[in-house]
Amino acid sequence: MGSRIQKFFGDCISASCLVTNLTFTSLTMTLAMILTVSSWSQSSFGAIANVNAKAPVGGTFIRNLGGEPPTLHPIMSSDLYGSRVQGYVLDSLLARDPNTYAWMPRVAKKWEISKDNKTYTFWLREGVTFHDGKPVTAEDVKFSFDAIFEPAYKAEHLQPFYEGIEKVEIVDPMTVKVTAKDTYFKNFDSIAGLTVIPKHIYGDPEKSKKMTKTLIGCGPYVLDKWEKAQFISLKRNDKWYGYNTDEWKGSSNFANLMLRFYKDENVYLERAKKGELDFVELRIEAYVKKTEGAPWGKTVKKFKIENSAPKSYGFIGWNFRREMFQDKDVRIALSHLVNREEMNKKFRFNMSDLATGPFYLKSEYASTNVKPILYDPKKAGELLAKAGWKDSNKDGILDKTVGGKSTDFRFTLIHANKDNEKYWTMYREDLKKAGIDMEIRYLEWNSFLKLVDEGNFDAVTMGWGGGDIDPDPKQIWHSDGAVPGGSNFIAYKNQEVDKLIMEARNEIDKPKRVKMLQNVYEKIAADAPYVFLFNDRYAFYANSDKIEKPNDTFKYEVGMDYWWAKTK
Repeated sequence: MGSRIQKFFGDCISASCLVTNLTFTSLTMTLAMILTVSSWSQSSFGAIANVNAKAPVGGTFIRNLGGEPPTLHPIMSSDLYGSRVQGYVLDSLLARDPNTYAWMPRVAKKWEISKDNKTYTFWLREGVTFHDGKPVTAEDVKFSFDAIFEPAYKAEHLQPFYEGIEKVEIVDPMTVKVTAKDTYFKNFDSIAGLTVIPKHIYGDPEKSKKMTKTLIGCGPYVLDKWEKAQFISLKRNDKWYGYNTDEWKGSSNFANLMLRFYKDENVYLERAKKGELDFVELRIEAYVKKTEGAPWGKTVKKFKIENSAPKSYGFIGWNFRREMFQDKDVRIALSHLVNREEMNKKFRFNMSDLATGPFYLKSEYASTNVKPILYDPKKAGELLAKAGWKDSNKDGILDKTVGGKSTDFRFTLIHANKDNEKYWTMYREDLKKAGIDMEIRYLEWNSFLKLVDEGNFDAVTMGWGGGDIDPDPKQIWHSDGAVPGGSNFIAYKNQEVDKLIMEARNEIDKPKRVKMLQNVYEKIAADAPYVFLFNDRYAFYANSDKIEKPNDTFKYEVGMDYWWAKTK
């Protein structure tokens, strides 16, 4: 929905989160690009460049999701795995061209933007139906927006993107008018990327919020079966309107999709070698060390690609609800004890950059004034001593009097990816030398996500997807998001950052907004709420020789939507 950023376990500690699904990877073009034309019609667009519009239809595409989604509910879902499934089944008003990043007609055939950029009118395509055969109407579009603010759905993770919209009105059964209440620079993008869901299915919150294992939309694939802990299967929706449009010919070519949940790297690499997976994302280490020799390069091929999509970053997040992490000097000290330079050399073959803050390092919004916090045990010790932590009883563990009681510096780091335990083991040993005891605790994804959403943890490691070309940090960094289920699950709160974020959201002049958000970047980085780990320079993946594709990557995404099964 819109341009939400998805949270996921530590894949991006070791590999970029591939941008693979057109409908749900809104990296958001600039407002200036949007305002160059106030009205578009279906006839204004041609086919997407380099796509095989005559690609054969058929075959089964088997990919690894990396984890099992806790829910598929189109409003309540907030994780990467659910979003990947939804991207096949659901559909939005508009979608991006993967090469130019221009908005293209999708469920809406045309649109118009008022001169003051506060009113957006969308005309829906005739003949678009949901998977149960019911037609898509303006009622469904209005409901899709209203549901985001229905308290029963607890969609706090989506609300920051839509709170600049005042209302969605029905002009006639196939036309909606959207009115913005402010000049938030992403208002149009948020509405353009709005997922259209059926009111007759999800209109009763108490009934529909229990529908976690079903999913009905109007997209190119239909949910067929969810076999718990095994797979989700989808079938091609032969009635999807997109097959008959110039813009989307040559997309969604597979007759069936099989989405597996393998987390263990050795398992999914072995499945790929045996031809039981047609696509896997690769960590840097797997690309370099685990994918050599037959059948790699023959029946399964690996790729190292570059594109213009913002790259994900991994992090260690400190729970501000815990007193020990409320001191900035302590958080900076903990960052100085992560030997990222050695991790990058040992585990990543120096193919990553050390992240410096809350946006993609190479984004124009990322301040170049911010430098990485490097490994420096001496500096860490000085900061910890300044914060009052010392080994008073000489037992090797730092302690401090808190609330009249002597408290040892101990905490638990929760994670959901066993492949990355070597990072945390290295970190634990360096913390131990500094007099800090860290327990490493692995959890299955659903249990992990529950603790994160509840805020019931000491420290957590996972990652954020690359986000937008023009980012809005409110979802993750504004104090409004420090609620159960919100994206600011570490409960970071800085009134000055809140103020600057809100000012930037309503600045339509991009150069001014860039400077404002660079300031936000600097202030968040200075607070060290996360240990910002790595930005990868490349993305890595492998596909079976059963797959044909127009390109290894498009400019703004890999583009699996345009792959097809090789014919004999």
